[in-house]
Amino acid sequence: MATTKHGPEFEILVGGEPYLWRLHRRPGWSSDAKARFGMAIAVHHQMGKRDVVLEFPPGQVLKFGAPQLKPAQIDPDLVAKAITSAIAAGWEPLSRGKTMAIVVDADGG
Repeated sequence: MATTKHGPEFEILVGGEPYLWRLHRRPGWSSDAKARFGMAIAVHHQMGKRDVVLEFPPGQVLKFGAPQLKPAQIDPDLVAKAITSAIAAGWEPLSRGKTMAIVVDADGG
């Protein structure tokens, strides 16, 4: 685990390739009335230059005062499946270019 200015980064192997991921956004409320957004995870290949932001659906509404989501609570299998889905959707981690945003389902697919 490495710490950057954006928070801790975690290493994960997917298909034998090393990736780094971090919690980009916690689930929360939007500025629109009664609109919510889910967590987002930022991922990049250790040797690559192109990032992807994997956006998950909002999920259940948490009660007031519930503890915040911590990166260590996120299942590594969920992250691995989401990375696989991003690659299948056209993300090329070793290419150059803008950061991609890919919406995945609650299971990472």
